[in-house]
Amino acid sequence: MAMYAMLRRASSAALPQLARRHAMASSSSRTFHSVLSVLRRETATTTTIAPSLRFANAFATKSSADEHLAQVLQSEIQCALEDDHAQHQVEVPVDFPFDIEDNPGERTIQLKGKFRDEIIKVQVDIPNVAPEEEHEDDENGNNEKNDSESSIPLVVSVFKENGVSLEFGVTAFPDEISIDSLSIKQSEESEDQLAYEGPEFIDLDENLQKAFHKYLEIRGIKPSTTNFLQEYMFAKDNKEYLMWLKNLKNFVEK
Repeated sequence: MAMYAMLRRASSAALPQLARRHAMASSSSRTFHSVLSVLRRETATTTTIAPSLRFANAFATKSSADEHLAQVLQSEIQCALEDDHAQHQVEVPVDFPFDIEDNPGERTIQLKGKFRDEIIKVQVDIPNVAPEEEHEDDENGNNEKNDSESSIPLVVSVFKENGVSLEFGVTAFPDEISIDSLSIKQSEESEDQLAYEGPEFIDLDENLQKAFHKYLEIRGIKPSTTNFLQEYMFAKDNKEYLMWLKNLKNFVEK
């Protein structure tokens, strides 16, 4: 009995200590999990904030770049408006042999005229080179022209009633017209077909070349016509450039 009592007292003394140890272990476990939970929340918050900050910085940089671009475009628009060439108005001569179709936003214009039973159509592109400038030679006082001459490309098509046409590739210089190529176009001809277009125009007999130049001249393709077209297309180029700048600025600002 004495031994039993001793064992009971020993057990009774050990149980509170075990309970306290268990309680401490449980408390430590709860504290550890609580810390982990807080760390996870802070990490999630940091992860959420970081991309937001990066996006905000990128947005601010983009807005600043857009504003700068819009300002530069406005400066270019102002320069274009102050250019005398941009304000130059070209009057069509009374005796101009063609009707002009000029659509804003397009780099070419279309001309249409008649000669007897033929329909003449001309596509005119913007000039290839800036207008030539004259400068005074300080030594001899002679006015000399710049080596580069402005020119405009044209495609002249002469249509017969049956739809067949004679097409000329033409380059117009000041007071001069150069025929680059010519070919017959059938009305039902497919664009995929490669028709024989003859030799290079410059390789033709000189008399034949002169005859073709006369052929075009009596149909309105002559220096007086192309000189006016040069002036008209320079003015159109300036207007289209100004409109292009404005469209760019409107796009950037939206």
